[in-house]
Amino acid sequence: MTNIALNLEILAAEAAANTRADYGSLDGEDDVKAIDWKAHSPLYEGRVKVYPKLVHGTYRRAKWLVMLVTLSIYYGTPWLRWDRGPSLPDQAVLLDFPNRRFYFFFIEIWPQEFYYITGLLILAALGLFLMTSVAGRVWCGYTCPQTVWTDLFIHVERFVEGDRAARIRLDNGPWTMSKVLRKVIKHSLWLVIAMLTGGAWVFYFADAPTLALQLLNFDAPYFALLFIGMLTLSTYALGGIAREQVCIYMCPWPRIQGAMFDEDSYLISYKTDRGETRAPHKKGASWEGRGDCIDCGQCVVACPMGIDIRNGMQMECIQCALCIDACDEIMDRVERPRGLIGYDTLHSQERRVAKLRPRLNLVRPRTIVYAVALVLVSTLMVYALATRELLQVSVLRDRNPLFVTLSDGSVRNGYTIKLINKEHVPHIFSVTVSGLAGTRIFSASHEDIVTVEVGPDSLKTLHVFVSLPRENLGALRSGEAVFDIVATVLENGERTVAATSFRGPEQ
Repeated sequence: MTNIALNLEILAAEAAANTRADYGSLDGEDDVKAIDWKAHSPLYEGRVKVYPKLVHGTYRRAKWLVMLVTLSIYYGTPWLRWDRGPSLPDQAVLLDFPNRRFYFFFIEIWPQEFYYITGLLILAALGLFLMTSVAGRVWCGYTCPQTVWTDLFIHVERFVEGDRAARIRLDNGPWTMSKVLRKVIKHSLWLVIAMLTGGAWVFYFADAPTLALQLLNFDAPYFALLFIGMLTLSTYALGGIAREQVCIYMCPWPRIQGAMFDEDSYLISYKTDRGETRAPHKKGASWEGRGDCIDCGQCVVACPMGIDIRNGMQMECIQCALCIDACDEIMDRVERPRGLIGYDTLHSQERRVAKLRPRLNLVRPRTIVYAVALVLVSTLMVYALATRELLQVSVLRDRNPLFVTLSDGSVRNGYTIKLINKEHVPHIFSVTVSGLAGTRIFSASHEDIVTVEVGPDSLKTLHVFVSLPRENLGALRSGEAVFDIVATVLENGERTVAATSFRGPEQ
């Protein structure tokens, strides 16, 4: 406690010294009131709305294409069909929580196989690490859902209210009937898109045609409506209202990405050695003694994050490359070479300053590590899927009581057996024992032949008893012996074995 108090006193003294250094000595209440603390050190800076301008070029077309593909996949996937046989869902991708299954085309994941989902998450992380170390936040700039839906919402806003200059005039102008009508149309279209987004996501958790019909007939389940409403509001808020603030303040990736970059990462950069010294340029004027940048600011107004790429690498940059299109268009107008803003590496910039030829180095320690890890995990996943058992048996021995001594001196144990049939056809299993001489298995109805039918893609639980005659109790050294319970498919003789133990009195 003494050390804590001493540290607090030191911090208080330093704060007082800093205050005196900034404002001088304060000897009265009036002096304290005269200080505008908020103006000197604001705790929060209000958002400056970003009005990105529409640009045309290679990267803008690439973003249109990626948006079309990703949205088509998202909205269309729940409607794809995949025949798995009778009594099984035919939706290609389905997260069937009531039956605890995850269907992905020909792959079916059971609850006890959740490690496959873990493997997919690891693959996604490694792929993101590799992509970032090579080309920066290209995922954020093109395929991140927040980016895709924000881009779509901005396009709707641009369609209703006009491009950048028109939107600024509209927001700064008085409220007129025209302005109200445009705002209502814009937000209505946003809500429709958000509702379709939420509805499409819910379709992944239920049969899409059935749920769609229920929604049209106003008899959809309560939880479906609840989640559609939640996802509608979140999509509307994040994609339409918050926009770039999600990427800057809510997403953790901008703060992690720095660990993935190095001097050979291929990032969107402003070529300082070529662009400086920047200044306005008049047609016909000489380019001698100055850079190619005419300080037009088109790269800034095209940026959906509202940053100036000429200030160097910044946390907010999502590598969408729209500034490249904007700058290339200006370079064409002033008849200068394209590429003043483009993909580049810090190493290449240093080499150009040193009058050396730039080079791209993709194969380096960190990319090798990520690539090797990606290949290893992918190989393990493929091997696990290829060798997974479609017929499984698990055994749980009764623990209360551990064993029962019968009137003839024999000992009996009880077991709960779970037979899993992951195939899409039914099977009849015969359950027997092996590995412990003299054992006899029988069902709860005292039938010696234990057979059970397990339907396609199903699990069956049964309770059986195993007895050991008195003359064979010598096998129970230390009161326990290991044996196998065998489940055999009667149609083809395929055997599945589960090891367990038999308990009895010590011999």
